Amino acid sequence: MGLDDDAREYHREEPPGKIEISTTKPTNTQRDLSLAYSPGVAAPCRDIDADPTRAYEYTAKGNLVGVVSNGSAVLGLGDIGAQASKPVMEGKGVLFKRFADIDVFDIELDLEDPDEIVDTVRAMEPTFGGINLEDIKAPECFEIESRLREEVDIPVFHDDQHGTAIISGAALVNAVDIVDKEFEDLKVVFSGAGAAAIATARFYTTLGVRKENIVMCDSSGVIGTDREDLNQFKSEFASDVEADTLAEAMEGADVFVGLSVGGIVSQEMVASMAENPAVFAMANPTPEIDYEEAKDARDDTVIMATGRSDYPNQVNNVLGFPFIFRGALDVRATEINEEMKRAAAEALADLARQDVPDAVVKAYGDQPLQFGPDYVIPKPLDPRVLFEVAPAIARAAMDSGCARTEVDLDAYEERLEARLGKSREMMRVVLNKAKSDPKRVALAEGGDEKMIRAAYQMREQGIAHPVLVGG
Repeated sequence: MGLDDDAREYHREEPPGKIEISTTKPTNTQRDLSLAYSPGVAAPCRDIDADPTRAYEYTAKGNLVGVVSNGSAVLGLGDIGAQASKPVMEGKGVLFKRFADIDVFDIELDLEDPDEIVDTVRAMEPTFGGINLEDIKAPECFEIESRLREEVDIPVFHDDQHGTAIISGAALVNAVDIVDKEFEDLKVVFSGAGAAAIATARFYTTLGVRKENIVMCDSSGVIGTDREDLNQFKSEFASDVEADTLAEAMEGADVFVGLSVGGIVSQEMVASMAENPAVFAMANPTPEIDYEEAKDARDDTVIMATGRSDYPNQVNNVLGFPFIFRGALDVRATEINEEMKRAAAEALADLARQDVPDAVVKAYGDQPLQFGPDYVIPKPLDPRVLFEVAPAIARAAMDSGCARTEVDLDAYEERLEARLGKSREMMRVVLNKAKSDPKRVALAEGGDEKMIRAAYQMREQGIAHPVLVGG
């Protein structure tokens, strides 16, 4: 069978779909049921009526995200409508649960009018600790997110916009460092002017890129100040440059950001860019230019990123949204603000600079994973992302004043470990004990790469004083 047939079988196998609801409390006796429902349930209801914040104490609200879509811009499929988008939204729920232990209700709305979508989601605020907007077309998605952020008191996050911005932003932070450039000097060219491109351009300006150095192109060419066919969002990045086409705009550019269609960038276009360029060709499943073609276009360093898992530097939104919501939920944040988004990008960039555990290397076929042009962002299956990004989000929420509760960040990391299961929790206990009284440990075959990395990790974590023996 082909991939499509395998996917159909995967989704329809009993029980159909990919998510279910399970109970978290005992329901075996009459007393259990009287506590879960009538008459016992009246007590927490009265408490919440007196103090609405106690909903986080008595219900699943604090670990529940609504994934909301009308199916108007489903990746690779377009406007397929609410019902057809449900497998995608269920899949989003799987990722939330798998990577951050967050429960999800997927909400598919058969609505097109932004006013109706906003009113409907706002009415569901009591149910959720956060709202993840998904696959809603531009420009409506901008209005919907903006209004909901103003009108509800829980985090609202349109992942199609901000996920790509944050993950590619982390890659850009490290790319700039590797090639020794400054953000304020970068000339950045975008191919694509949809929700992801506009949000990414906005985010890059918070990292230090100057707005006047950003050139954005759509299917009609460069978005210039002389264009009369621009909506308010494209107009935000209209530029006064002597270029009409994408090829002309890319001449001398330091960074190319592709959020458009595959195969529209040639080797000649990459060759025309500035010294040691970054090429983020993120169209899926076919990048704007193939990985090998971009690398072979020049003799200097090309830092290449795509949306594909079979190439280095995959810009995958799963590196962001589960952990961003995890941190936001755990401090009961009222929003996901710019400080939190930047904290996520910086945490991911920092993690890519750290030594990669053997388990992660093995998960990716023992390919070399070391900070450099081919490793500027972590891998999605790296479990450390949770412990880096979620605390960074929690800290930024507390520092920026949008957290309704404070957490001790050291204790918080241990709670996150516990969420991944008893084995991780037990390992944390062992590591903490080792840190309290580090011992000298002799490692044989000291010239072996794995032994050297193990020694480095022991020292970095402060759990032992390693001694390499032999060469």
